[in-house]
Amino acid sequence: MTMPEQRVGSAADLGPGSVAGAGPWVVLNVDGERFALSRRCRHLRADLANGSIDEEGCLVCPWHQSRYDPHNGRMTVGPQGNYARVPGLDAFYIALTKVVPLRRAEVIERDGDVFVRS
Repeated sequence: MTMPEQRVGSAADLGPGSVAGAGPWVVLNVDGERFALSRRCRHLRADLANGSIDEEGCLVCPWHQSRYDPHNGRMTVGPQGNYARVPGLDAFYIALTKVVPLRRAEVIERDGDVFVRS
C-alpha cells in the first residue's frame, strides 16, 4: 500500500532555516535536516507554517512564541507574552504535548522536490 504524499516545494527553496506549509503539515529545515509536524499550534491553533526556527533548532509559533522540538513534536516552551502571566497555562500546554505531541511525518526528497509522506 502506497502512503499518500504532499508536495512541499523545491529542495532549493527549502534550505536550512526554512519553514513551509503543505496541506496539514509544516516542514522545517534545521541545519540541513528536514522535519514535518502537524501544522497547528496546540495552544490556539496558530498556523505554524508562519513560524520560525530558533537558535536551538525548535519551531517557534508565530502568535505566542511557544516552541516545539522537531524531533518529537513536544512543546519545550509554552505560550509567552500576556499568556505567560496566566498561572499554570505554560505548564498545562507543555504537559499536553508530552501526552499528545504534534504529529510527525516522513520528509523525502525526490527529483529536486520535497514531499511529506503521511
